[in-house]
Amino acid sequence: MAEGITHLTTDTFDEEIGRAAGPVLVDFWAEWCGPCKMIAPVLEELAGELDGQVAIAKVNVDDAPDIARRFEVMSIPTLIVFNEGAPAKRMVGAKGKAALLDDLGEFIG
Repeated sequence: MAEGITHLTTDTFDEEIGRAAGPVLVDFWAEWCGPCKMIAPVLEELAGELDGQVAIAKVNVDDAPDIARRFEVMSIPTLIVFNEGAPAKRMVGAKGKAALLDDLGEFIG
């Protein structure tokens, strides 16, 4: 995936996650979600800082409810790290940059 944040859809999700060279942090979010809006600038910042280590992607749960159901996303924001195409870590709720970096520590190297 290219630098920045990739927006995934039902049509692109499996291909993008499957071909990723490294871990991908996927943010399951919605336009109406306050905490999702709070975490968005943090994810944009991390996308630049972690380029080449962890890719950042977003899935709008209103536009792709099938993907949200598939990964049992019950509340948003839910962040799932996919590694080698499979879910490797799940985080629920908005977090600050330091907490997210701490959670991503095992994937940054």
